[in-house]
This record gives sequence, structure tokens and C-alpha cells, in this order.
Amino acid sequence: MVTKSEILYSWLGFPAYIWQGLGVRRRSIRMAPPPQKPIVDLKGKGKPIRVLFIGDSSVAGVGVDDFEESVAGRLPSLLKAQTGRPIHQRTAGNNSATAGQLRDIVVPNLEHAEYDYISISIGVNDAKNFHTAGRFKKEFGGLLYALHARFPNATIVWQNLLDMEGIPVLPSPLKKILGIRSRLLKEKGKQLCFERSALAPETNWTPLPQNFSRDGFHASSEGYRVWAEELAEYIADLES
Repeated sequence: MVTKSEILYSWLGFPAYIWQGLGVRRRSIRMAPPPQKPIVDLKGKGKPIRVLFIGDSSVAGVGVDDFEESVAGRLPSLLKAQTGRPIHQRTAGNNSATAGQLRDIVVPNLEHAEYDYISISIGVNDAKNFHTAGRFKKEFGGLLYALHARFPNATIVWQNLLDMEGIPVLPSPLKKILGIRSRLLKEKGKQLCFERSALAPETNWTPLPQNFSRDGFHASSEGYRVWAEELAEYIADLES
């Protein structure tokens, strides 16, 4: 649990957040997302599993050169291997997206369709942009409401939020400040999922060097593989 003293520390460190954040932005490698495959259909036996995968740059595949190496690119084949069933996946990854942008821009422009699962990867940019817990509650909570209203039969899975203190490219004390902010939003997000009929499973994904791309911020091919395998197993367990 994030303590009041940690929250105070993060606010007192706001000048360092601005100064070091601008420095990281100037020096860091900027990676563009690879061409996405927004719709994937895989044949199998039985009733199809229909997945909507939405979120930020991780869903867009930033960090790898081939979308097939990303978490969204790997998920359909892994899910088919787990279940043997046909897989339909619609992906909408948006670089730098926040919860509010998903709620206000992405969800209203998605076509009407039936999904069994909606996987959301969001929150890192909200923490990076120093959004308060109150703002995240309004925007992420609104996103959950919007998804339930538009896709009432889908099970929503929020893939939690990485503790940003483990991101290699961030210097100290910036990594500690963003670690606090990300843990604060994680706690609020898990509470909202509990209150608004969404799932927020814990992850075993760890910030090992090999799990990060050359920019030191996004996942590498190996990092995406671990993430996709965990998500596929989680959905397969829900199906069984």
C-alpha cells in the first residue's frame, strides 16, 4: 500500500520529475510502433473465442520491429494452442494513450461487435503524466463503464500496472517518484475493477533486463512473450 509519506515525497519531488523527465525525453531512443494487424482470425474446433485488445504503446507493439513479436501479436496463436478453439482478435493499440483517451476517443470509434474478453493495457502514461488518483478514478472508471455499456457480454481484464521503479531508462530519483505514482494508480485501478465488474489479475512479469527493449522503457520480444503466455493461460483458465 502506498503511504501518505510516499505520496508527499512524490509531490515534493515534482521539480525533479520535471527536470529529469525532460532529460530522459531528450536522450532516450524513440521507437515507432510496427504496422499493426488489427484483426486476426485463426481456425480451430468449437466456439470461437473473441478478444478485443485495447491500450497504449505496449498494445501497439512499440519495442519490437515485427508486430508478431508483440503481446497482441502473440496472443491469438498462444490462445489457440491453449484451447484448440477458433480465435478472433481485434487490436487497437495507441501510442501514448491514457485511460481518458481510450474512454473518449478509442471506445466510441470501435465497431459494434460481440466479444468474450476485453483485455486492457493502460495506466503507464497516466502515471508518467503525473495524473492524480482522483483523475485516474474518473477516467479509468469511466472507461470501464463505457466498455460495459458498449460490450455488455464481455469479461474485462485489466492487465494491471507495472511498477515504474523497475524501468531501466529512468534515473534516480525519477524512478522512485514514478514508482510511487504507478503503485498509487495500480491500487486505485484494482479497487475500480473490483467495484465495476472487471478482473485485475496479478502478474508474474518481472523487470529483468532481457524483458526490456533497447529503449529501456518498452518490453522486448522476450518481455512480450512472457506477458502473452501469461495472458493466454489466464484466459484459457477462465474458459475452462
